[in-house]
Amino acid sequence: MNKLVTLATVVAVQAGLVGVAVAPQLSARLTGEAYALRVAPLDPIDPFRGAYVTLDYPDLQLEDQLEGRPMFITLVERDGVMVADDYTLQRPDQQPYLACDSTGWRVDCGIDSLFLPQDEAAAMEETLRDGAIAEVRIDGRGHAALIGVRAP
Repeated sequence: MNKLVTLATVVAVQAGLVGVAVAPQLSARLTGEAYALRVAPLDPIDPFRGAYVTLDYPDLQLEDQLEGRPMFITLVERDGVMVADDYTLQRPDQQPYLACDSTGWRVDCGIDSLFLPQDEAAAMEETLRDGAIAEVRIDGRGHAALIGVRAP
């Protein structure tokens, strides 16, 4: 009986850790509002890593970044897409905003990787090269999930 309780405890803790890891993305997908962001490829498809592209959001880059810290990016609409308005260390009152981390030279908001089936990868790389729009869902806490990418 003691081994069964230990096993159940270990399984419950691991399931809880998985839940904590996916909670921000899941919350954004289920409760978030949809927004359009301009996107460009940062790293083209790498045959050694599989069919995924690292994305860059040029409209989210501000000159005065707060490196190595959690931050929030407030967003405003301009020409039909959302763009960065300001960086702040305090959670903003206004919506929408992104909860991000600065990892040195770039900002990570959890929406920078696009995974694709192998047969769609080349076409998506071409779409991204010509400029594209990312559909992102953002919840009330600034958590974001990448829903898809399309031509403008």
